[in-house]
Amino acid sequence: MLKQYLIPALIVFVLTGLYSFKQTAALHTINTRSAADLKNFFHYTPDRIPFISSHRGGPRKGFPENCIATFENTLSHTTSMLEIDPHYTKDGKIVLMHDPTLDRTTNGHGKVADYTLAELKKLRLKDTEGNLTGYRIPTLDEALQWAKGKTILVIDAKDVPIEVRAQKIVENKAQANALVISYSDEDTKKCYAYNKDIIMEVMMSKEENVEMMDKSGVPWANVIGFVSHQVPESKAIFDAVHKRGAMCVLGSSRNIDQQYTKGQISAEQLKKGYQYLISYGADVIEADLGIEGGAALLPLQQGKSVKAKYFR
Repeated sequence: MLKQYLIPALIVFVLTGLYSFKQTAALHTINTRSAADLKNFFHYTPDRIPFISSHRGGPRKGFPENCIATFENTLSHTTSMLEIDPHYTKDGKIVLMHDPTLDRTTNGHGKVADYTLAELKKLRLKDTEGNLTGYRIPTLDEALQWAKGKTILVIDAKDVPIEVRAQKIVENKAQANALVISYSDEDTKKCYAYNKDIIMEVMMSKEENVEMMDKSGVPWANVIGFVSHQVPESKAIFDAVHKRGAMCVLGSSRNIDQQYTKGQISAEQLKKGYQYLISYGADVIEADLGIEGGAALLPLQQGKSVKAKYFR
């Protein structure tokens, strides 16, 4: 009698283990192991490998934004950094949530800041279709721990100051796997003063931003430039940042991604659009459609590169 229960249980255990192994083994990872590795990874070289930064982690049907299960799904399809959004809870913890309110992305209501972490953990996340899933709101700490050995998190600001975001990276010993977005020269200097290992994605849409960076006292080795959500009229900004040894990020969420989701362009046009952004000067594309973007860039990742050792 015991045998008839043990055998099915054993089969389930083995199959579950195999499935878990398959999920982990199948991830496309960025293997940076130290702060020095991360700086070297982002140092611009003409043979760099272009790749995607998935906006809000790459949400889609069945997979909510700013959710660790979604991160896993994105990396199961393509190499990608993951852009995420932090917000404070009522009791001073930091969770991942794009909006200051809960209504759009969870089955909760009201402001994130009006709930404790324990209360927020009882809520469930919605996917891009508005369907309720079984997934819960992660903390920034959980995301930073998860990212180790897998990818690089790009931590936006929302209501969390840059020095606090940098401190969280240090607390979690995640200097090899995370960077922070800086929206001002003051914040860039503040972050560098706090910790000289932290990489920053700095707004770099104009030549004057480049000149300001030159005068800031912050090394270009600590910077990647976010050029724009739109294709600039001139390639000069890309050339200026590359000349200083830094990579450039260009957003697609407000142009070709939006056109595709509205049915204005085809899948083939979307693919060519991503490839065009790279040919124009971008090294990384911040995309709403991370999986599609990754597939489009695959043909551009086949050549020899000094960066190849970081991609698995």
